[in-house]
Amino acid sequence: MSPRSAGAEGRRDQAVLYRGGHVHSPAYPGATALLTVGDTVAWVGADPGEIGAPGPGSGVDAVVDLDGALVTPAFVDAHLHATATGLALGGLDLAAAPTLAAALDTVAAAARADPGTALLGTGWDETRWPGRRAPAAAELDRAAPGRLVYLARVDGHTAAVSTTLAAASGAAGLPGWLGDGLVAGDAHHAARVHAYATISPSQRAGAWRRLRATAARLGIAALHEMAGPDVSSAEDLAALLAHAAAEPGPAIHGYWAGEAAVLADLDPDGRLAVGLGGDLFVDGSLGSHTAALRAPYADRPGHRPAPMLDAAAVRDTVLAAVATGRQPGFHAIGDAALDVVLDGLDAAVRTVGASRVAASRPRVEHCELAHPDQITRLARTVAVAVVQPAFDAAWGGPDGMYATRLGARRAGAMNPFAALAAAGVGLALSSDAPVTPLDPWGAVRAATGHHTPTARLDLATALRAATHGGWHAARADADGSGTLAPGHPATLAVWRLPAGLDPAAGLSRPPLPDLTGADPACARTVLAGDVLFDAGT
Repeated sequence: MSPRSAGAEGRRDQAVLYRGGHVHSPAYPGATALLTVGDTVAWVGADPGEIGAPGPGSGVDAVVDLDGALVTPAFVDAHLHATATGLALGGLDLAAAPTLAAALDTVAAAARADPGTALLGTGWDETRWPGRRAPAAAELDRAAPGRLVYLARVDGHTAAVSTTLAAASGAAGLPGWLGDGLVAGDAHHAARVHAYATISPSQRAGAWRRLRATAARLGIAALHEMAGPDVSSAEDLAALLAHAAAEPGPAIHGYWAGEAAVLADLDPDGRLAVGLGGDLFVDGSLGSHTAALRAPYADRPGHRPAPMLDAAAVRDTVLAAVATGRQPGFHAIGDAALDVVLDGLDAAVRTVGASRVAASRPRVEHCELAHPDQITRLARTVAVAVVQPAFDAAWGGPDGMYATRLGARRAGAMNPFAALAAAGVGLALSSDAPVTPLDPWGAVRAATGHHTPTARLDLATALRAATHGGWHAARADADGSGTLAPGHPATLAVWRLPAGLDPAAGLSRPPLPDLTGADPACARTVLAGDVLFDAGT
């Protein structure tokens, strides 16, 4: 891709012509060019001559020669945790550790490199390690003597902490103290709050800049922050939203999984459009044996934890959201948790009517174990399922964690993307970073290559869920965000394709890349006309 200017590059109302490539616009099959004016797509077509030659008096200020590149709507990551992800991008991420010993070596190296007080990490997964056990407090003490060490498990629902942090936070005396530095529930909350309180404002801002710059380089133009008292804080969310308003980068859509009164203080006039709920826990995770299931775990017979909320609590959250014009959302991984969400939605419908609940556009975060009867009910309430295809890539299949926890039959029913889409349930793709990395093309690939063939999405549907789906999930698609057509926002990404790959050569119509090989490389990311990232020539 080689840009050249016919006017003042970067002017807010400039007209930019992208030509000589492939534009993914289902309404305009075969389009090879696109014109944006300011923050809006002005024209899509096959012959730039239709709008006149660039140059003085032509109305075109800048030309981007695509050289065969592909233009798509920009991606949206519809569920992540900004501060934790930004910190992981800059330091202690244990996702790649092949063994417990390697993870402890990584902690020790981080302790030597950073003489500060706290070491905050994430990503360990004992199900991938020989011995299948978590780091113990004594091991963390040896790796980082005297330090506050907080290491969240990959799912974020349990953590390993050092003796110093356990004592300082009081975690060892609270419910959820599992021994040997392993914490869940109240003990996890206390340890996390104490550890994260050591992060300075400048460190937080650095983490957010790192996150947003990384997202922009990946063709992501918007991020949905899942905040709440069990994963972050109201202060953290308020500061993140202020940061996003003050500095360029991908848009931030915020959700608060806590008391409505806190949200009223944070966003009293609704100007920030912060959602009520989002990652509001109805259950935990399969990896931590805390997801709420209709039947017990296969690898822990008789173990069937109850949902963390009941249908009345879900109903009340929906009604509070409807009354204030906000959007409700709920974290539900297991089928029993999804039963609670659906019963609560039905109760809200009986109170205020189906149209008002539908207008609030309820979100179900994860929605992993959903049966046909539940999918039908989700569609009836016009809910959105915010899903993470990378979960299936990481934990699906006959030898994966899902099969271990649930047995082969139930594991095969996990993440039924195709059934959700076929029923008319809105789909939005996300990473749940730092649980899995920011990787939008990886999410599309995982959705189209699901371990269960009948659950797979076709490529066009997966791409729509990864782009338009995110705007729809945030109730921000009324202006056409997530599709490239005249009058819609100029929010797009330009992709260099792997060598030898031409999307016009019969791969699909409208043209899309073949994802069996290397990912397309992002050359430019644009949000409403503002260039967030440009790789240059």
